[in-house]
Amino acid sequence: MTRKYTRNHYTPEQKAQLVLEALREQQTVGQLAAAHGLHPNMLRKWQALALERLPGVFDHERQAGRDLEAQHERERQELYAEIGRLTTQLAWLKKKSGLHPTER
Repeated sequence: MTRKYTRNHYTPEQKAQLVLEALREQQTVGQLAAAHGLHPNMLRKWQALALERLPGVFDHERQAGRDLEAQHERERQELYAEIGRLTTQLAWLKKKSGLHPTER
């Protein structure tokens, strides 16, 4: 009889808790991994990822400002395009209705 391997799935909250425990260094990574049933390399990978993304946590305000500026620029471009379409339609309607003097 063969044993069927099932993969453990950890929520982001569980991963964060394990990384925090590893950063506290009260236990070794190997001890933490063994206690929670995962490979030490996986815990090291999560720890490296958390440390890599840590500076981005404090960049939230600046990113929000850039996102807002980009959104305003997109809206501005859409409005200019709409103005162009309406101007073209108005000129065509004036020409067809006879209100706009035709150039001969």
